[in-house]
Amino acid sequence: MILAVRTIKPQRGFTLIEIVMVLAIAAVVMAGAVGFMISSSDERALRNTSGEIELLAKKARASAILHQTSYALEFREGIVRLLPLAQAGIIQKKNSRTLPPVSAPELDQVSGKNQVNLSGDMVLFIRHWNADAWLPTTKNAVQVWRFDPDGLCEPISIRLSLPKSWSEDTYHPLTATIRESSLEAR
Repeated sequence: MILAVRTIKPQRGFTLIEIVMVLAIAAVVMAGAVGFMISSSDERALRNTSGEIELLAKKARASAILHQTSYALEFREGIVRLLPLAQAGIIQKKNSRTLPPVSAPELDQVSGKNQVNLSGDMVLFIRHWNADAWLPTTKNAVQVWRFDPDGLCEPISIRLSLPKSWSEDTYHPLTATIRESSLEAR
């Protein structure tokens, strides 16, 4: 007599517990990634703005040496502009809503942009050489950073602040590049 043995194939698939565990792990990983992206967006904004200001400082130094005239970076609320020193620091009239135009033909010949616009919630502070206090950029006060034709500039520190993050850059007086930098992004 021949017995027929019936073989049962094991069911292939996942149990409900396994699926729930995989979804829970994926949710934890995604939450960590979103938290990292949010904090790194502040860091990215601070680093980009800091880099743009450094490029503008290098451009101001190079223009001052090339054209043998003093140039300046002008810090106003929400904007940093490169212009000849004679035009820097001019306070606008009350009726004027726009910044006065930069009318230096030598700046138009140099490629690239001549100003940095800060994002809406970013605040810029200046600390001049041998000073303890950070000076804010406000509507009524204009801060000027001078670049002389001999290639020298004032040693200065710039602080960029967001609601939960900040960066501080100290510039070298001979090269107009960042000498020291610190950043805290949350």
